Amino acid sequence: MLKLLNLLKDGRFHSGEALGATLGVSRSAVWKQLQHLESELNLTIHKVRGRGYQLAVPLNLLDAEAIAGFELGVQWPTFIQQSLDSTNAEGLRLAAAGQAAPFVVLAERQTAGRGRRGRQWVSPFAENLYYSLVLRVEGGMRQLEGLSLIVGLAVMRTLQAFGLSGVGLKWPNDVLVNGKKITGILLELVGDPADVCHVVLGIGINVNMQVNDDIDQLWASMRSETGQPIDRNHLVAVLNQQLQHELARHARYGFAAFQEEWEQAHLWQGRPVSLVAGSTRIDGVARGVDGQGALRLEVDGVEKSYSGGELSLRLRDDS
Repeated sequence: MLKLLNLLKDGRFHSGEALGATLGVSRSAVWKQLQHLESELNLTIHKVRGRGYQLAVPLNLLDAEAIAGFELGVQWPTFIQQSLDSTNAEGLRLAAAGQAAPFVVLAERQTAGRGRRGRQWVSPFAENLYYSLVLRVEGGMRQLEGLSLIVGLAVMRTLQAFGLSGVGLKWPNDVLVNGKKITGILLELVGDPADVCHVVLGIGINVNMQVNDDIDQLWASMRSETGQPIDRNHLVAVLNQQLQHELARHARYGFAAFQEEWEQAHLWQGRPVSLVAGSTRIDGVARGVDGQGALRLEVDGVEKSYSGGELSLRLRDDS
């Protein structure tokens, strides 16, 4: 099926006879594969008598050689799958099987993509970026402090490099553009965080998606903001470069070196917010983050720090 996709990805018409000859199968077998592509991957394929078959929208498929071809200096091993439950889950499986970190896992789609607090991450085929970077972390908790915030900064700079404006951060790990969510970040850890562990940096970026009724919040994509389709292989290469640079700084200096620049990028800095954990809600004013990446919240005139993977920050109605 992947071979057929590669033949059709240019968005031009291809006859069933030519496709069958290239694949070494009958025209009937080509037809069955085309039906499978439509039903399994939700792709639209035009069928015109006398002309053949054409993808309604050309595809920019992920390719490790194309990523390396941008020569941005990052040589992480890259594993690309057509379909995965989630790139984070695959990263953990590869690490458990002995794959040396760092390495990157990419997928054209996810069947069980996850966001924070157990939410689904909508993952249509070959439109967005589903990316996980697996790291081996030694030296204790200091190497983990503020890590999701560092990833957010790297993603923000990547988007800006592609011409997006109005990009900023929302604690703890969302990237917004003009008030709409464009990126989610999910970090997962296995091992002993006080000694040696593996951390998976999961990043989902809306890239070329233009329509999706399954998302229950305001969202944007790189294409909707720039008006141009984005080469996802180029995007991976730039994201790799930004992550490598910021992670090296973090390993050397810790999160405290990033505190001021992260606060400058925080879209809700100084605004009335609600911090929600389950049924508990704390109202206050966002004052920034501390040296470990915890949220600094002014509550009734007193500043307090909050951290935890189950916390959600929202703008208050009176803001």
